[in-house]
Amino acid sequence: MKTIQFREAICEAMSEEMRRDESVYLMGEEVAEYNGAYKASKGMLDEFGAKRVIDTPIAELGFAGVAIGSTMTGNRPIVEYMTFNFSLVGIDQIINNAAKIRQMSGGQFKCPIVFRGPTASAGQLGATHSQAFENWFANTPGLKVVVPSNPYDAKGLLKAAIRDDDPVIFMESEQMYGDKGEVPEGEYILPIGVAEIKRKGDDVTIVSFGKIIKEAYKAADELEKEGISCEIIDLRTVRPMDRKAILESVKKTNRLVVLEEAWPFGNVATEITYLVQSEAFDYLDAPVVKINTADTPAPYSPVLLAEWLPNHEDVIKAVKKVLYK
Repeated sequence: MKTIQFREAICEAMSEEMRRDESVYLMGEEVAEYNGAYKASKGMLDEFGAKRVIDTPIAELGFAGVAIGSTMTGNRPIVEYMTFNFSLVGIDQIINNAAKIRQMSGGQFKCPIVFRGPTASAGQLGATHSQAFENWFANTPGLKVVVPSNPYDAKGLLKAAIRDDDPVIFMESEQMYGDKGEVPEGEYILPIGVAEIKRKGDDVTIVSFGKIIKEAYKAADELEKEGISCEIIDLRTVRPMDRKAILESVKKTNRLVVLEEAWPFGNVATEITYLVQSEAFDYLDAPVVKINTADTPAPYSPVLLAEWLPNHEDVIKAVKKVLYK
């Protein structure tokens, strides 16, 4: 094992797949000459050249369409968005073309493409740069949505996403690019659609994904001091969702808290809540509690932002609520 940063794990995954398959290429704003806005493509232009690591204009609608069209001629593009907030400019191409090519062509065309970049908040970036759209994309048939929380998962899942014959939305975080973690020296691939129990416990299940799961870890450490045992599930993939892992854990602990950095209406946590009440209702000893951001655009003020964003204290309160403590 070696210890590398999250950004290095992303770079390694892309580079290894580009060495393996000449049909794979990377395009996006500043991915080439600048080595990526977050240095996640550092050195790739030097290795693969300007035909496979392509700087684009600030025109997400245009280069998303170019990349999607190229899948129909045998290519496997990786499209980097500087942030998924900017994907909204190209969302017509993602929803109306990438997600539907296979079905609308009667299976004559597949669309092996990865759209990747940062999601959700990253400090004081204001309302238009601090949005989580995992549930938006996961609501669309034809798309897979992956949200890793550490370098090991990021590399293994990104390699799987690049090899997948369907469009994959691969969502990262600006606040995780510097995170370090152990990654195997040799090649490995993680299956899309499989969650992982990051921490075993008996009293309550906490389901989360992405960078906000760190708050669950902090809460679990504090709660352990009080004799409360938390089982933490990292979804890793929002769609397809590992429903079996969630249900099996809830049937063991009989309580569920869902932590998600997203607005509270109609999100991933809502889907999980419905799943559990419909398929594991008799196992529940308390109503499900979901923790989300405040139902407002993200504020710029650091004081307001701290109130807007879920934290480990919110998780502790939710766990004690389902335990009636």
